[in-house]
Amino acid sequence: MMHKKEQYEFAVIGGGMAGFCAAVAAARHGAKTCLIQDRPVFGGNSSSEIRVTLHGAAAFHTYARETGIISELFIEERARNHEEITENGWTNSVWDMTMYDMALSTPNLSFHLNTSVHEVVMKDDKTIQSILARVANAETNLEITADLFIDCTGDGVIADLAGCEWRMGTEGRDEFNEPHAPEQASGDTMGNSIHFKAKDMGRPVPYTAPDWATKYEDAAYFYDQGRIPYDIRSGYWWIEIGVPWHTITEAEDIRHELTRHTLGIWDWIKNRDPRTKELAANYALDWIGQVPGKRESRRIMGEYFMTEHDPVNRKVFEDEIAYGGWFLDLHTPGGLLAATSEHASSEGYNETSDYAVKSYCGPYGVPFRIMLARDVDNLMMAGRNVSVTHAALGTVRVMATGALMGQAAGTAAAIVLKKGIGIKAMTTEGMQELQQTLLRDGCFLPNAENRDAGDLARQAAVSASSEVAVYGAGPETGTYLPKLSEWNDRKDWSGQDELLLRRRGQWIAVSSPQLDSLAVCLSNITDQPQEVEAVLLQVDHIWDYRLEPEEGRLASCTLTVPPGGRHWIEWASPAGAAEGLKPGRYVRLDLAANPQVIWHAAGSIIPGHISAFEMGGGRMRRFEKGMTMSYRIAPPQQPFGAENIVSGVTRPYRYTNLWRSDPVQPLPQWVQLSWEKEQQIGTVEITFAGHIFREYHAYGPFYRDPQCVKEYRIQAWTGGEWNDVIHAVNNYQRHVRHTLPDSIRTEKLRIVIEATNGDPSAAVYEVRCYE
Repeated sequence: MMHKKEQYEFAVIGGGMAGFCAAVAAARHGAKTCLIQDRPVFGGNSSSEIRVTLHGAAAFHTYARETGIISELFIEERARNHEEITENGWTNSVWDMTMYDMALSTPNLSFHLNTSVHEVVMKDDKTIQSILARVANAETNLEITADLFIDCTGDGVIADLAGCEWRMGTEGRDEFNEPHAPEQASGDTMGNSIHFKAKDMGRPVPYTAPDWATKYEDAAYFYDQGRIPYDIRSGYWWIEIGVPWHTITEAEDIRHELTRHTLGIWDWIKNRDPRTKELAANYALDWIGQVPGKRESRRIMGEYFMTEHDPVNRKVFEDEIAYGGWFLDLHTPGGLLAATSEHASSEGYNETSDYAVKSYCGPYGVPFRIMLARDVDNLMMAGRNVSVTHAALGTVRVMATGALMGQAAGTAAAIVLKKGIGIKAMTTEGMQELQQTLLRDGCFLPNAENRDAGDLARQAAVSASSEVAVYGAGPETGTYLPKLSEWNDRKDWSGQDELLLRRRGQWIAVSSPQLDSLAVCLSNITDQPQEVEAVLLQVDHIWDYRLEPEEGRLASCTLTVPPGGRHWIEWASPAGAAEGLKPGRYVRLDLAANPQVIWHAAGSIIPGHISAFEMGGGRMRRFEKGMTMSYRIAPPQQPFGAENIVSGVTRPYRYTNLWRSDPVQPLPQWVQLSWEKEQQIGTVEITFAGHIFREYHAYGPFYRDPQCVKEYRIQAWTGGEWNDVIHAVNNYQRHVRHTLPDSIRTEKLRIVIEATNGDPSAAVYEVRCYE
């Protein structure tokens, strides 16, 4: 065996999404970093070996898609990849290579693939000195010494070897009074899964399962127990097995059992299921995974232990460094061997059941302390092994959330290493520096905004060539988001989905305290007039799902809808609204339930203008995929002004936070920063619109978001005229950073948008300038 010793400042063990983002973030901020991955590719469960589609907060909340490093990867992969992403089983090697490319292109980052850690060397009881690893097929042993380590192995391998306390299994109800906790604690965990993919051969092809495959004969096992073959081409998260096997020590037994069952399930779909066998006639089994994707094993005890109460109540943490928004998704122990599948699936994904109400959560903040190992001073963790209960793991475990935690951990590591302090020595001031650094790097935090004293743009006056006025939108208006699947391609969409079966709300950004009238487009499916109660409420932000926010009702009235449709029903002079209306905020227009009335969806999506419906328990949840309902407002509002580019937030939240030019006026359009005195500027950073409306798999092959700016110039006012300092073309990334070739002195700076990737409007969330 060859023996090698290497020394770094920061060692990341585990190259899944959390570990990868931790390593890249630390290296970008100057820390000498080593990333160790036990597989030949990065990405963990998302890689082409396992092929789990990345999910996150945007699956349930509009404009909640994760940004930062994970966003760069998402955008780049969709721009490069010729294949669609639907659900599990579809990831190809373009994703692997996108990550590999980023790793190779990151200064200060070294990595070892096919390398497994088998021992931790302790300097003392509280400090890791080094880790010992073996490179598969290379007859090489490595000793990696570092100042700081992070365990992103999923299984908590490093923390376990270092002697940290950990939990595995399910807490009982009496410990934290969690609604999702069972009455008795147990060793039960969520299971592992493997996936498959089928290919359309264009002609009938047979399939014969091997004798050792599981035989399925009962349709009720699938259709009555929540195991629906929702897409015969690929699947399925519910091909899952855990207990009675141990998800770590008996992972190979689980892999074999999963293989037996997967082949049996394909045999059922292909040869026996009366609902699918004709659809599957031309399909051949093209790929089957042999590396199980894990959901749960060890959870390392940290400086804070997060319970399900925290995400459900959206608890605000001073050390917030990431956010989540997946629901409390706890799979049934045993998976395929259990009486039913995961609970939400087994009840048909009912969006208004008691289970749905108690499981819907977020977006919520994630505290830094759940990533600090309690028992070792120089060890962090990120991903599914963080310090949370089994119930809380149901929401934080998804990979996009893990990626955010990883980026935060890596950024924190670089900060403390630069300061020469321990990771647990971060003061409140240090936490604010971490938050501000994450925001500057393109991340979003629900309870922090840009307060960077070094950002010269915050001191500037802002103007623009034009801005769009919002009159509302109707069923006839065209979409702002062409090419976005699951918006344009709503094959199953019908007006029945728009019936007011439950109370529904539409968020409206208001720029003026004056509100003369509101109108909504309604149809009455009966031959008698119908009445609908309308309510106008002040809300805190676009994810304020409280049915009755504390700030209360601004106004209410009863609308009368004549038979037939489509009628524009006007609410003139909403009484009292002007008194409580707060410009620069959102209001929500709610219509009460009336199953005889249709509230028509708009044919366009006004950016930042979402809708939701009453789910029960005094709460609302996203309606459909985040569409805008039809409404008209007078006077027209101006919520997309130039001042939004220095609001400190880079997505719709408490306001639109977006400058958007008038689409009637042709490009180029510009937004401008002006200072009273000349400024020395060496770096300009811009966040463009796009890439946050829906989650990753809604975006098709070779996708470039139409809202995102394609060609632009950065111009400075020097020598009495505008001069180009940057000319960028063929852009499709949301967040860009330009170090100017020569630092300039100027009192005015412009971002001139010459072309987008399809949208008629230029749109920018933020501009930052640094000396």
